[in-house]
Amino acid sequence: MAQHTLDELDRKILKMIVGDARIPFLEVARACNVSGAAIHQRVQKLINSGIIKNSEFILDYAKIGYETSAYLGLFLKNPESFKEVVAKLHDIPEVVECHYPTGQYDLFIKIYARNNRHLLDIIHTKLQPLGLARTETLISFKEAFKRKAPVDIDWEEISD
Repeated sequence: MAQHTLDELDRKILKMIVGDARIPFLEVARACNVSGAAIHQRVQKLINSGIIKNSEFILDYAKIGYETSAYLGLFLKNPESFKEVVAKLHDIPEVVECHYPTGQYDLFIKIYARNNRHLLDIIHTKLQPLGLARTETLISFKEAFKRKAPVDIDWEEISD
């Protein structure tokens, strides 16, 4: 994947909109001392280049009835079935993340469930039929923090 060069204005825009995706472009423009149109064009360029993929609302899942958050390491019976299993995982609404990890697991997923009983039901009725040899489940009692990666990294400093 090609890397895109970000200038100082791009970094400042990204830092502001990553912190609050609903921030008005006019407010970003004022902070950056450029026009609203310039911000709009820059953001569109960042979207077109694939740097910005989406904007989103962050939910407190426990407050809408999903009290259990769990991470599952999946072991596939047939490792050649990655593509099919990932497609089927995508169709399970409670699966909110899916990763190809290093280490012992074939896949690593995150699930939100109403409670532990619901989690068990998801594992037995939705995951096991996908061709899993077994799973390892880690239940998160509470998210200590979650943040975005820093936008203001000095890449030249890192490469030295």
